[in-house]
Amino acid sequence: MSFATLGLIDPILRTLEALDYRTPTPVQKEAIPAVLKGRDVLAAAQTGTGKTAGFALPLLQKLTMEGSQVAANSVRALVLVPTRELAEQVQQTVQQYAQNLPLRTYSVYGGVSINPQMLKLRKGIDLLVATPGRLLDLYRQNAVRFDQLQALVLDEADRMLDLGFASELDELFAALPRKRQTLLFSATFSDAIRQMAKELLRDPLSIEVSPRNATAKGVKQWLVTVDKKRKSELFLHLYRERGWDQLLVFGKTRKGVDELEQLLLAEGIAADSIHGDKPQPSRLRALQRFKAGEVRVLVATDVAARGLDIDDLPLVVNLDLPIVAEDYVHRIGRTGRAGATGEAVSLVCADEVQMLAAIEVLTRQVIRRQDEPGFEPDHRVPVTDASGAVLKKPKKPKQKLIPGTGAGGKGKIHLGNWFDAEDDKPKAKAVRAVPRFGEKPKPGPKKR
Repeated sequence: MSFATLGLIDPILRTLEALDYRTPTPVQKEAIPAVLKGRDVLAAAQTGTGKTAGFALPLLQKLTMEGSQVAANSVRALVLVPTRELAEQVQQTVQQYAQNLPLRTYSVYGGVSINPQMLKLRKGIDLLVATPGRLLDLYRQNAVRFDQLQALVLDEADRMLDLGFASELDELFAALPRKRQTLLFSATFSDAIRQMAKELLRDPLSIEVSPRNATAKGVKQWLVTVDKKRKSELFLHLYRERGWDQLLVFGKTRKGVDELEQLLLAEGIAADSIHGDKPQPSRLRALQRFKAGEVRVLVATDVAARGLDIDDLPLVVNLDLPIVAEDYVHRIGRTGRAGATGEAVSLVCADEVQMLAAIEVLTRQVIRRQDEPGFEPDHRVPVTDASGAVLKKPKKPKQKLIPGTGAGGKGKIHLGNWFDAEDDKPKAKAVRAVPRFGEKPKPGPKKR
């Protein structure tokens, strides 16, 4: 099957030929004809399988064929995405597809000045890509109107809810025309998203071209168990021993990302980082340097789990497992894109076993374990299976009793150091006093 058989017009076909798009992917085969017919669509497909073209190509064609003049501050089609990086990527892709069409496309997101965006919107935009927070800011300032809106696309809507955009989405949905075409495209769909789809979509065509929440078959997955305090050391060891070159590393916290970046730079490895505390120009510059090959290791939080489209990226490393299991699918989806092969390695410590179990349940597979000599953990990671069961619990380390102290070393039982940062510790008080070593417990109050 060719793109021509899907009903696309000549200007779009010429663009696809110039981009060397020969054969539509499974999601594109099903989605493009349905969107052209005006149907609502709920599509689940693995990341890297061409979801953007699945909704962008038919929408651009519809906007072109209808030929309506877009009014000032108005938009005719809206694509909502969860992150700035994804907004930038989708806009660049849409711009490529629309190069032979008389349409205006644009993207708006936070982290940059709002004034240039307001000026651009004055002319009216045919297809706008936006993050919910910035779009709501523009709407509240009357910089954007939805009177002419014909189509709404929610791209990676589950991530929008994970990031806490639920109230912003509700306010935006209330401002949009009720008569419109609505499309939901994502690699994963939580139950909350499916409930939202029931409320937003009218008789949608449901497309699932791969098992729900599946990972790409071309990505080889394995993990190494290690103690938490030795993760960075292990990563540096693997980088050198296995001859790793260009790769993307995901960390859980911004502090952890910065620390790994500084360690790599100190070791003479070209590295950069992306996380929410960095200004948008800095994040874009880091991504551009990585794509250009100036940076060998890009370290990022989950802000980069969606929206980074990097050609031929061979390897993704999870320094920490994600808190949300679905983000694992998106993280490793940065490699093995468009049918290519890739590799995903996770460094897992004992207190991440529940996250590991959740990932294996979600993806319906047990990730292969591999020990690294010299890095065997003192705190063993329990064995898991794809049902979510923890089959073997690690042995608890024996607690040393220090003369003159209680179990916690200060004569009181306390919660212990289970938290990464000082600010994360709960403000808990001692539960009860413990007699000092060799002392008899004091008698309690007499009962009356």
